[in-house]
Amino acid sequence: MDLDKLRALVELSRRGTMGAVAAATGYGTSAVSQQLAALERQVGVPLLEASGRRVRLTPAGRRLADHGVGILSAVTAAELDVAARSEPHGLVRVAGHTMALQQHVIPAVPGLLEAYPDVQLELQEREPPEVIGLLDDDQIDLGFVYEYSLVPRVWRHPHTFIHSSPMVLAVPNDADVPDRIRTAADLAGFRGTGWIANSRDTADDELTQRLCALGGWTPVIRHRADSLDLVVDLVLAGQGVSVMVADAPAARRVRTVPLDLGSVERRMWSVVRAGALTWPATAAVVDHILAVLTPPAP
Repeated sequence: MDLDKLRALVELSRRGTMGAVAAATGYGTSAVSQQLAALERQVGVPLLEASGRRVRLTPAGRRLADHGVGILSAVTAAELDVAARSEPHGLVRVAGHTMALQQHVIPAVPGLLEAYPDVQLELQEREPPEVIGLLDDDQIDLGFVYEYSLVPRVWRHPHTFIHSSPMVLAVPNDADVPDRIRTAADLAGFRGTGWIANSRDTADDELTQRLCALGGWTPVIRHRADSLDLVVDLVLAGQGVSVMVADAPAARRVRTVPLDLGSVERRMWSVVRAGALTWPATAAVVDHILAVLTPPAP
């Protein structure tokens, strides 16, 4: 079975349209269609069926696509195993949110490069949905993503837990609010206040809505910002309140109130392409980050 044709089928199962597969693979739409038609001839059963002006996978096509994910992952793992040397080496393309890069990746770089001088890093700042998209398109090797305990996500790529941090509510200095948010009633004072959420991901919206839903009301998202420093500036200017990570450097500039409404945390994970979890260079990056997070034994 031709792997390029199988890959086209897997991409169609993920992306839904021939045009999206063509954009992801670099082939023209007609070339993708020809690959899938050739794959149907190879396996001897219909893999696609018409659905209006589009096509969708038949039950056999869906089963083959599911097998294809495992087959392509095994091929990737085999290629990396054959290419691997005894020491980690090569370029590792990394994407992650700002705090992951600032607080976890960059502090681990000196020790990583001292131990493995043949490893090179290429970093880019991205929010979780963007990280997953880059993994899907094979544009990065390693990503760092996060989820909130009240807004859990399902990571379809192999993932490793890295770190968790409590969440706090950032409020103006003169806000009439208890020292700790222990009940939903403690949030009631912000019912008519504007809230500030992320401009590049919807997880902040969902977290804010679920917190306020405990009191039976819906918050008004008035401002959106990707930079936590900008979020803090808006809070200090009396433009709203925001839920943020307690250990964010920007949180030191503003009044923050702990959230004791159960476990309200942000959890950080590393994610890799299927088959690449044990690639020596990728594993070395993750191991050094975990070592920086783990205090040395007394």
